[in-house]
Amino acid sequence: MYINNSNITLPDDNDTIVWKYLDLSKFLDMLLSRQLFMSRSDKFEDQYEGTFSEPTFEEIKKIAANNPKFLDYYKSHREKVVISSWHINEYESFAMWQIFTKNNEGLAIQSTIGRLKEALKPETRIEQYIGNVNYIDYKKEYIPFDDTFFPFLFKRKSFQYEREVRIISDVSLQNIPVNDGLKINVDLNQLIEKIYIHPKSENWYKKLVIELVSKLDLKIEIEKSDLESDILI
Repeated sequence: MYINNSNITLPDDNDTIVWKYLDLSKFLDMLLSRQLFMSRSDKFEDQYEGTFSEPTFEEIKKIAANNPKFLDYYKSHREKVVISSWHINEYESFAMWQIFTKNNEGLAIQSTIGRLKEALKPETRIEQYIGNVNYIDYKKEYIPFDDTFFPFLFKRKSFQYEREVRIISDVSLQNIPVNDGLKINVDLNQLIEKIYIHPKSENWYKKLVIELVSKLDLKIEIEKSDLESDILI
């Protein structure tokens, strides 16, 4: 269930295009389960995920000097926050294909901010929030900690190319096991506007994806990547 939070920023335009690049195995898991995987925040490759910048950490250490459990809470909290990452871009990104798909059998899901909000409505167990990631200098800039989500909506400036918007949930109060992450219920027809096939994939692969989507009775348009258009001389 998507919940609006006035403290979390998002593009004003619900038609803002977002993308998710993923391998075939993760795509198949999404289609067959009709669920979206959300990764546990401390399992991301970036070890700074869900941590604080240096100015913020200095302030937290002062508070924790008289209350050690205060710092322990933030350390353990990372294990109870789950995230699904999306990339804001009007067009496909060559860099995203390179980073997030390991071979020629990757796919890109195209959606919009509005579609993300609507697709989350079937999920009633967990509250989801959607917010922009802010890219800052962790040595100089301050991250507020008056909201438990805020450490997870900041990343280092070296990740600016990701242009990330996140679906984010805190499951601290639910008795839900979280190993590497958890799956949430979504309306796939609402979530996915188009599926783009990897630019280096062969025709048989596109036919396979089309057949799979059809057999699962999903009404989703499938395109070959725009990066694989014909060369005109």
